[in-house]
Amino acid sequence: MKWISAGELAVLAPYKDIVEALREGFRAEIKTPVRHHHETSAVTTLLLMPAWSKEFTGLKTVTVKTDNPSLNIPTVQGAYLLIDNATGAPVAMMDGTELTRRRTAAAGALASDYLSRKDASTLLLIGAGALGAHFVRAHAAVRPIKTVLIYNRTVEKSAALAAELNAEGFSAKPVSDLEAAMAEADIITGITSSTQAIIKGAWLKPGTHIDLAGAYKPTMRETDAETVGRSRVYVDTREGAEAEAGDLIQAQAEGQFEFSQVQGDLFELCRGTMLGRKTESEITLFKSCGTALEDLAAAVMVHLRQP
Repeated sequence: MKWISAGELAVLAPYKDIVEALREGFRAEIKTPVRHHHETSAVTTLLLMPAWSKEFTGLKTVTVKTDNPSLNIPTVQGAYLLIDNATGAPVAMMDGTELTRRRTAAAGALASDYLSRKDASTLLLIGAGALGAHFVRAHAAVRPIKTVLIYNRTVEKSAALAAELNAEGFSAKPVSDLEAAMAEADIITGITSSTQAIIKGAWLKPGTHIDLAGAYKPTMRETDAETVGRSRVYVDTREGAEAEAGDLIQAQAEGQFEFSQVQGDLFELCRGTMLGRKTESEITLFKSCGTALEDLAAAVMVHLRQP
């Protein structure tokens, strides 16, 4: 059985290639039972995410430790086991943290490929944690992203991420005025664990695409209800969104959204049974809760590329 490290996985899985692997995954027949979700302590969430296709079965284990940042350790830790269905034998174990970061960002970019304007060049990143650079690179794989605005509670983290992105050829800078930054942005990505609305609907400009990958519990949110109410809403999976998408659940509770208003999911977008963006001026919103399908599709691609 192969062990694929985070560094090896990064080489084997460029963002554009993961986007395409996910696109094919959402078109394929992959079974994804409801993931196991356990609060094992006040600061620890355990996730078990199985999935299988005709050829492979995969299982991801993830722990989300909200106290890790104070120790300078990543919040999300994970491992991925891949099994060959022909024999039932494990064929690869890989770094689940790197896999998760890359596939999460690629899922946002995949949705953006259908939902953002083709000429979108300015990305506003809300949150400068471990996922930040991944989302910028993934969106840049499908859109001509040149300018990156970074809004974060800790300015030092925004500045550090901006420096990293500038070294890669982006024009990145920290921002403190979120309303002004939203007026510039073509795509807004939220990757925080906020429980209070950060993105305000009153600040949205026509044509914006909103990409939400944070707020992974019903009690969390990154947007106010007006943001959701003004948008054409898409999700990765309807089941996951109805169970976990705090932005949508709370907007519904506040009377500005109904889940019947969801325009489509990634299955429908990738299979062409539902249209994405219809006009240049509409506001679109994609809420990602994550699905084991994405992990399996990305892991199989990595495994098949490993010498």
